[in-house]
Amino acid sequence: MKYTLMIYDEEKNWGAMSESEQHRMIADYRELTQRLKDDGKYVAAQQLHPISSATSVRVRGGKRIVTDGPFAETREQLGGFYLIEASNLDEAIEVAERIPSARQGTIEVRPVVEMTAAT
Repeated sequence: MKYTLMIYDEEKNWGAMSESEQHRMIADYRELTQRLKDDGKYVAAQQLHPISSATSVRVRGGKRIVTDGPFAETREQLGGFYLIEASNLDEAIEVAERIPSARQGTIEVRPVVEMTAAT
């Protein structure tokens, strides 16, 4: 089963880190990504640009409403994700706790609904 591990953190935390702390975190992410690939659990991962580059789209009454920024103001922002293969939720949680940002932010674990082609 596929799981999305969404990485939420306060963007300002990155700027508050020393250069050596930033390098360590990047190395930790690279190490985790390589281990997931080696274990056959890696499907995809991506870091997102800061929320200042976000655009939200809604359709109300048939009209498109486009606003700058994320959908909701929150303390933590979605900064990236991993899409993994895991045999169950417990295994997905074990991977989530190894994500470096879990040490200061939150990792939301959610199973992916896999759509099948209509026959």
